[in-house]
This record gives sequence, structure tokens and C-alpha cells, in this order.
Amino acid sequence: MKLALEIGIAITSVLLVVLVLLHRGKGGGLSSLFGGGVQSSLSGSSVVERNLDRMTIVVGLVWVILIIGMELHIKLAN
Repeated sequence: MKLALEIGIAITSVLLVVLVLLHRGKGGGLSSLFGGGVQSSLSGSSVVERNLDRMTIVVGLVWVILIIGMELHIKLAN
């Protein structure tokens, strides 16, 4: 059980990082320093952005549930 939780946490962590990096920059933060502030005509539609938001939220919730499950598993094992 512990191994499955650890693998799930690792996979969701990587997915969460990738999904966050796929989001389009909204303001003049660090992304504008590296050319992220340039608007292109190939930018994603609002439907794509909403789906990306939903996937990020779902993966984040799964990640939190796995973290809580790992903590409960550790506490019950002792």
C-alpha cells in the first residue's frame, strides 16, 4: 500500500508541475522576462484554458488525497 501511494504521489507531482507550466501567463511576472509577455495568434482558446484549469484542480486534489492517505497509512502502521 505504501509503495502504491508513493508512486501515485510521484506521478501526480510531476503531472501537477507540467500542468502548471502549461498555463498561459496572466501578467507581467517572471514569464514576461523570458518572452512570455509577447502575445501570439496561436495562443490557446478559452475552452482549452478552462479544461487545463480543471485538469490542474483534479490532479491537485488527487495529490492532496494521496498525501493524506500516506499520512494515515504511516500513523496506522505505528
